[in-house]
This record gives sequence, C-alpha cells and structure tokens, in this order.
Amino acid sequence: MPVATLTLSSKNYSSWSLRGWLMARLAGIDFKEEMVEADDPGARAELLLLAPSVRVPRLTHGAISVWDTLAIGEYLNEIRPEAGLLPADPAARAHCRSICGEMHSGFSALRSALPMNLKAHFPKFTVWSRAKGDIERVQEIWADCLQRYGGPFLFGARPTLADAMYAPVVTRFQTYDVALDAVCAAYCQTILAVPAMQEWIAAAKSEPDDIEELEMEF
Repeated sequence: MPVATLTLSSKNYSSWSLRGWLMARLAGIDFKEEMVEADDPGARAELLLLAPSVRVPRLTHGAISVWDTLAIGEYLNEIRPEAGLLPADPAARAHCRSICGEMHSGFSALRSALPMNLKAHFPKFTVWSRAKGDIERVQEIWADCLQRYGGPFLFGARPTLADAMYAPVVTRFQTYDVALDAVCAAYCQTILAVPAMQEWIAAAKSEPDDIEELEMEF
C-alpha cells in the first residue's frame, strides 16, 4: 500500500503538478495520486495564474502535509537523501537551490506567454519580447550548469530537484517550437527521455478535460 498521497491538478496544463510528481518519482517513494477536478475553482485559478498561492501539488505523508513544490522537494530530500535530489557538494547544492528558487519565483513572462499544454503544438510560434528575455535566461542557466557539472543533467549524471523544476519549461519549448542552441536542445531531449517524463506525457495526452482559456488559437 502507498504510504503517501500526492494531490495533483491537470497533467496536461499544471506545471507545478508535474514538478512535484517528478520529484516524488525521482525520490522513489511509493505514493498514490489524487486528482483535483478540472472544474474546481481553486485549481482553475492556479492554472490560469490568477491565484496568489499554489496549493497543488500537495504531498501527504502520514501525518505530514506539504503543499509548496520547493518544500515538497526539500522534504523528499530529507527522507530520501540516497536519491540525490540535491547535490552532495555544498557549493553545488547551494547553486542548485538558487536556480530552483529562481524558477519558483521568476519567469512570469514565460509562464503567461507560453502556458504548459502537452497536447498542443504551435509551430513557428511568435514569442513576445519579455518572454524572450526569460527564455534567454533559462538557456543561460542550463548552459552554465551543463558546462560546470558535465551533464547530461543540470548537476551531473543523475537528475536533481533542478531538473524537476525546469522540466515543464522543456515541454513548453517543445509545444511552442522555441528555437534553442544545440546544448540546450540536447538537454531537452535528455529530460524528455526520462521514463517518468514519458509516463507523465502519455497520461497528459490521454487526459479528457480541456480548459478553454488555455487552448490558444493563432
């Protein structure tokens, strides 16, 4: 029997749900999924970037409940340190936490201009200028980490919290046909090839519910 429950919203649209779910998979904990209905007002507000706080995903582990994605990641690292969700080296660990925090609190233009939608594909999508700045910063972070720690993941040979935090950005770049340099394009393929990511994407594409406001037309 699973000892934990992970509450999620849409697998197709919710980048935060993907982050928390991927962290739990990387940690190797046994958990069951509990899906929030697509018409739930709170979940819908979060997906449309209208809510002041994000309460999904939520990890319930015995008597412990954790509902912020970074807090979930830190908690998972505490109970499963052998999973290597944070680098062992103190300097690399601080670096990892920094870029996770940057993803957690920043990139608002990227979020609003390129909402996560795994079912869709918009070739030759025109990205507006503020979002371009966010895309450039993401590529700068990726290139620096891959060069510094040797890849194929951001902090070396195994995925960490940083890869989970940036995984939804990888899907956005694919959905909106964002042109990337060779190093960053290769990193995207590395993330998309992770079995847990393939599992999530397959589930997202079979998800029946659509949110009209996020089905962009051009």
